[in-house]
Amino acid sequence: MVGGGIFAVLGLAVDLSKGGTPLAFLFAGIIALLTSYSYAKLSIAFPSSGGTVKFINEGFGKGVFSGGTNNLLWISYIVMLSLYAVAFGSYAAHLIQITGSISLDTHLYLSGIIIFSTFLNYKGLKLVSISESIAVYAKLIILGLFVLIGLYGLLNSPHIGQLSPTNWETPFKLLTGGMVVFVAYEGFELIANASSDIENPDKNIARAFYISVISVVILYILIAIITVGSLSFSNVKSAQEYVLAEAAKPQLGQIGFTIIGITALISTFSAINATIYGGSRVNYETAESGEFPHYFTKILWKQPIGLLVTAVLTLLLANNLNLESISTSGSAGFLLIFALVNLVNYKLADKTNSRNFISLMAAFLCFAALAAFLFQQFTSNFIGAVVAVAIILAAYLMEFIYKTFTKDSKNYIK
Repeated sequence: MVGGGIFAVLGLAVDLSKGGTPLAFLFAGIIALLTSYSYAKLSIAFPSSGGTVKFINEGFGKGVFSGGTNNLLWISYIVMLSLYAVAFGSYAAHLIQITGSISLDTHLYLSGIIIFSTFLNYKGLKLVSISESIAVYAKLIILGLFVLIGLYGLLNSPHIGQLSPTNWETPFKLLTGGMVVFVAYEGFELIANASSDIENPDKNIARAFYISVISVVILYILIAIITVGSLSFSNVKSAQEYVLAEAAKPQLGQIGFTIIGITALISTFSAINATIYGGSRVNYETAESGEFPHYFTKILWKQPIGLLVTAVLTLLLANNLNLESISTSGSAGFLLIFALVNLVNYKLADKTNSRNFISLMAAFLCFAALAAFLFQQFTSNFIGAVVAVAIILAAYLMEFIYKTFTKDSKNYIK
């Protein structure tokens, strides 16, 4: 969860929510926490490496709707990869710039990290696992120190007054601002893909979901408080794509900028590394269940061919959309997917031993947040909103065309 999202969208969140940014992160975190309840219950009842794909099929059966939803999940992974790659490119360009070296175009950096992470995934999962472990420990230690030093620095910050309610945006804008940054939380759903391998699942799966989400909500709120209290709003806007590194400057100077910048590179690389694998597995699971062309179950260089396709599509998207449009598309896609997963747990409450009102409330909040979010984006970021809606519609249209005009889907459903 503490991957590229917080580094990519923090500046955008502050620009939209101003002094109420911590509250915007809290709104998004509440929806994530309620949704994690459904994921925990479904993961215990239906342990599978398929995760969300498995849950959607259990709840809605294998058809155009479930297939379209699983297509949307795969596309949303590609959107997230693009978001992480854009963040990596921005931080890399500014870090190299301050060294006095020739700074290359951000597109070269973001394309390079996608290609490198794809190469690592082809070299084998052991290498990916080792690099992920190193990255996770490094970024959590550094971010923990950033929070401690940043909170101390707020005592003497000239911008601390920006956190006052007088600088908050309207409740509607705080809600929609929280939805723009919702992509920073979505990683918890990947726990479901490991559910079949977890010891003592009845106890540990739920703990994994709840501890992860609550810990990250607290971390993000603290980071938002430090950022808003340390930098002027104009400074945040000018450094929007690398604002977390900029927030380290007041206390630690250029060294702080460099340390957080390097942490951002580690985190976004870590997120890309893991999400390329996760995206290719979603593509494989969807194809294996007959909801996507069976061709995508083929193995190329010891990995599903979807790994290469995922990487190529990420390169295209990351190099052709801006940060806000990518974030909008990712948040919209996952809000819809999470709303449907909550509905699945509501429908299957007897099988999952759940309190169905929690899942129903979570589904309602996801749908309401999605509607409010798209309404706000159509007025402030029309292109981004159109892209988000187009991606959702395309996912279902692809499935409809596939199921209607091919026999392949009927032959391979298991």
